[in-house]
Amino acid sequence: MSIAFRASSTTLKTVSRLHTPVLASGLRLLSTSAKPKSLKDTLKEIAPAKQAEVKEIRAKYGNKVLGETTVDMAYGGMRGIKGLIYETSLLDAEEGIRFRGYTIPECQKLLPAAEGGEEPLPEGLFWLLVTGQIPTKEQVKQLSADWAARSAIPAHVEDILDRCPPNLHPMSQLSLAVTALQSESSFAKAYQNGVPKTEYWDYFYEDANDLIAKLPNIAARIYRNVFKDGKVPDIDPSLDYAANFSKLLGYSDPKFIELMRLYLTIHSDHEGGNVSAHATHLVGSALSDPYLSFAAGMNGLAGPLHGLANQEVLRWILKMKDAIGAEPTEAQITEYIWATLKSGQVVPGYGHAVLRKTDPRYICQREFALKHLPNDPMFQVVSKMYDIVPKVLTEHGKTKNPWPNVDAHSGVLLQHFNFTEQEYYTVLFGVSRSLGVMAGLIWDRILGLPIERPKSLTTDAIKKMFADK
Repeated sequence: MSIAFRASSTTLKTVSRLHTPVLASGLRLLSTSAKPKSLKDTLKEIAPAKQAEVKEIRAKYGNKVLGETTVDMAYGGMRGIKGLIYETSLLDAEEGIRFRGYTIPECQKLLPAAEGGEEPLPEGLFWLLVTGQIPTKEQVKQLSADWAARSAIPAHVEDILDRCPPNLHPMSQLSLAVTALQSESSFAKAYQNGVPKTEYWDYFYEDANDLIAKLPNIAARIYRNVFKDGKVPDIDPSLDYAANFSKLLGYSDPKFIELMRLYLTIHSDHEGGNVSAHATHLVGSALSDPYLSFAAGMNGLAGPLHGLANQEVLRWILKMKDAIGAEPTEAQITEYIWATLKSGQVVPGYGHAVLRKTDPRYICQREFALKHLPNDPMFQVVSKMYDIVPKVLTEHGKTKNPWPNVDAHSGVLLQHFNFTEQEYYTVLFGVSRSLGVMAGLIWDRILGLPIERPKSLTTDAIKKMFADK
């Protein structure tokens, strides 16, 4: 498939919708000479070669077998079936997630950080997911400014959120607001006007970046309405994405802002088979625009088996502290873990479907805690658990991977900064996950992937299939 590129100016397109400070920033961006190559221009350069590569791979290996599918796989959530193309990340059982081939420690080392900061900026991670390239600091700053210029949300979305009752779950409000944003979809309008298939990706790119840019305003409005005074500050065009999000939430502590940069980066993507990524890809394969697709992904993320894990870890730790004291000894923690296992329950935050070592996302959060909050009482409990739980689970003998995953740590870090509204934690996850799934959707359209339609079977069909064998 060949690809066509549409000449457009995102900054000019959005200027009429912006607040004065953001408008001024956009005009400064336009007037800057010798600008670094933009994300979209970079993507235009690399897309044709990738299209040709996929075409060659299909011609050469199209009839090759990727793997075996068993009856247990079909009944077991399709776990382990190799049946998706998802370009942005790959999960390694030993090294954890790789973003375009880079491990988390490599991303922390190579991706640009904010002035005076150390953690990677989410904008840089998005650039990497989209292009496979490490951006320069100037390119990341340009992307920050572009997202700030796109950040305003329509009045009808503000009105919908302001009318939501406070007992409507924050994730339901997020899904509602994102769906309502569909009125702004460039792709939906272009499709109605008969845009050629070779240009689909261009409009998906615009929608994806608009959506990512608007999420901090949406997410902060939900937070401020439900838990605070309902007042949301304006986006500051001079700040990076995570700093602006923190500001909108009401946090100015530099350490919290650094945590948000780390959090948004490491939770962004985790292959394409998890519920939120797969749901976004699946709905997008029907050419539903990025807003509708992301809303579907967020409805999946809201499920307790996917997006609520860090809350379950936190509740388990708090319950343990209530039972055995605020500063439990190693012996007390060990006894409590065994009591949990003998009652038929699991220790939340430990084990992973693919990983066979400690999740690198856990390790980088642990390193953050050791640096910034080593004496925090909750962290000290989590740190003791890190030493104790794997030994107990190994002795128990029923867990393939006894090591901690990402969810075993994130809630404790948020609690340290008095971000205690656990119901809201999945919204933070959702803002982060937008980076991965939107990058994935852009590439779905560049590669012209078709509508997803796997074959299903009935139990009777399986019985007949093997009846005479």
